[in-house]
Amino acid sequence: MITGSKVRLRGKRLEDAQDDYTWQTDTELARLDAARPLTIPFSEYLVNYASVLSCPPPAKRQFAIETHDGRHIGNCAYYDIDETKGEAELGILIGDRNYWDKGYGRDAVTVLVNHIFLKTDLKRLYLKTLDTNYRARRCFQKCGFTPYGHRLRDGNSFILMELNRKQ
Repeated sequence: MITGSKVRLRGKRLEDAQDDYTWQTDTELARLDAARPLTIPFSEYLVNYASVLSCPPPAKRQFAIETHDGRHIGNCAYYDIDETKGEAELGILIGDRNYWDKGYGRDAVTVLVNHIFLKTDLKRLYLKTLDTNYRARRCFQKCGFTPYGHRLRDGNSFILMELNRKQ
């Protein structure tokens, strides 16, 4: 358990599956992530979910984001971990709209970044966010990420951002 001022990050659990499914089938959340909403039935999703929990990918660390009173409001992760280059990609989702624009995402990113830089040898974190996702861009900038480029993919324009470990 990793604790911030507003959130706790904890390992993913099977009980998170329903929330995660709801968020991954949500059209607006998918649009903000430049993804397509899931269309598979929950029963199929649950089988895949359980499989990933029992055998997580080696280059990915996932966390549930919960409030101090235990409400699961989103997820965050760092992935594509490259120990040779000392870098990884960071991602976050606050799926529960009741917690948007209230500092929960910023606290989760801050706590995750601090955890990564304290507990690993990674020196650089990077991410991409849609040009049009102003909420995410503001959050990442408040957490110290700076833009370093653009990328076009599948008709979407992304801003690339990075954060380097302080020396």
